[in-house]
Amino acid sequence: MTEREEFLTWVRNELYPAELALHNGDAAPRRALWSRNEPVSVLGAWRNARGQQEVDELFAFLGASFSHCTAFEVDLQAYDVVGDMAYTAGLEHTSASVDGEPRTYTLRATQVYRREQGAWRVVHRHGDTVTG
Repeated sequence: MTEREEFLTWVRNELYPAELALHNGDAAPRRALWSRNEPVSVLGAWRNARGQQEVDELFAFLGASFSHCTAFEVDLQAYDVVGDMAYTAGLEHTSASVDGEPRTYTLRATQVYRREQGAWRVVHRHGDTVTG
């Protein structure tokens, strides 16, 4: 298996289930996949965060906001691995309750990853809502 194939397997088997858990109100699996080394950042569809404390606060906020996810699908558009860095870019299609209200939306999401002690960790996320 190539490095790219191994990375894609990690994305599908670890990252996507963590994102599904977040949309069901459990932020812990997502946080477990994020780096504890600086820098980390989020340019989010709802809120931005920079640094460990802000990222922790953001994920707690999101976990408290989401529940009852009925659909979460990722249409991966592009990805690559170069040494100990990688990225993904795609569309995330979600149906979940946000603050108790059912919502369906699509985000354009790009993430950057760093290999730390042999494991992939997310270090940056940019997501924005697809409109129109």
